[in-house]
Amino acid sequence: MSFGDPNNPYGQQPPAPQGQPGYGYPQQAPQGVPPQGGYAYPQQPPMGYPNQGYPAGPGGYPGMPMQMPGVLKTARVLLFIIAGLQLIVGAFALLGAAFLSSADSAGGLGSSSSGQMAAGLIAVIALIAIGFAVWAIVLGVKFAKGGNATRITTIVYSVLFLLSSLANFTNMSGSNGGTPAGVLGGIIGLAIGVVILIAAVNKDSVAWFNRPRY
Repeated sequence: MSFGDPNNPYGQQPPAPQGQPGYGYPQQAPQGVPPQGGYAYPQQPPMGYPNQGYPAGPGGYPGMPMQMPGVLKTARVLLFIIAGLQLIVGAFALLGAAFLSSADSAGGLGSSSSGQMAAGLIAVIALIAIGFAVWAIVLGVKFAKGGNATRITTIVYSVLFLLSSLANFTNMSGSNGGTPAGVLGGIIGLAIGVVILIAAVNKDSVAWFNRPRY
């Protein structure tokens, strides 16, 4: 079939060979071959996966940084309050021990050995209180970035704190019974110790201390 003069631009042109790209809509690429050239939108990451750099939070929301559980925040505040009270008690106890020792040395007390022993006992109790205060402050600070070792140490602290609070009830077995201040202090101490212990063994707290860190 003749299509006229091939040099005539106004004449009928022969059809393009099959498979040769022409004008109009772009040709579809064969299956399995990515499209070449052109403009394309970047593919979005699949839904349901967290953004890189942040693990999934306790509620399973992707891309959200994990927050400290509320029970841990409460225990942290209690630790700081306990530390402050123990520092005050320890400081006054040391002053009392020093005053008792100086008064005994001046001859104000009848028995020198008993006065020195009482001053030494008060000083030891004061140092123990100050040591527990420092321990509580360190634990409260490490709640933010500490790992599982911080959680285990908190459990040990809470158990020792509970045992020391139970000592306030020992006078209740005596003939005069326990003093109201001692009983009230024991009840408050037990409540605080239980809150700290529950905060350390709570499942959300376990997840917090075992969270991945980047």
